[in-house]
This record gives sequence, structure tokens and C-alpha cells, in this order.
Amino acid sequence: MNAKQLFEALARLPARAWLQGAFALVMLAVIAVLGFAVLAGIVVIALVLIFAFKAKAWLTRKVGGVPAPQPPARPDRREAIDVQYEIIDKKDGERR
Repeated sequence: MNAKQLFEALARLPARAWLQGAFALVMLAVIAVLGFAVLAGIVVIALVLIFAFKAKAWLTRKVGGVPAPQPPARPDRREAIDVQYEIIDKKDGERR
């Protein structure tokens, strides 16, 4: 079936089929828009809740005088020691 035969077959469809097809396309677009709106609404609500909890913790630290939580110290940390080193300048003609 080529494109011309396809268009001829579509042209023979009754008006009711065309109306149902158009209505289905409109409903598909409405459902897609509403779906994206619902997802965007959920994301906005989640972000507002996260911001509210962060703001509450920040205000509690500022007003209550509670220090901010510090990361735990690493148990394998060692003290630094003094080391002697020598800087050697390589001259242009020399090879090692």
C-alpha cells in the first residue's frame, strides 16, 4: 500500500471516525499535560518540604545556639613529620 492508497482509504472514513480520532488526540494531549502538572506539583511540594526542614534547622542553630554538626574525625589520621628535601635543577644538556 502506497501513500496515495492510504490517503484514499482515510478519505473514505465516515465523519464519526474522524471526530473520534480528533477527540482521542485531544484527550491524549490533556492527559499528558495533566500528568506533567501532577509530577511538577509533587516535585514542588517535595522541594518546599526540604526547604522548610532546612530552614527550621538553620533557625534552630542561629537562635538556639546549637553548633552545626561536624563531620566525624578520621581514625587513621597521623601527625605530620618534618622531612628534608633537596631541589635539583636539571640543566639543558644533561641526561640522567
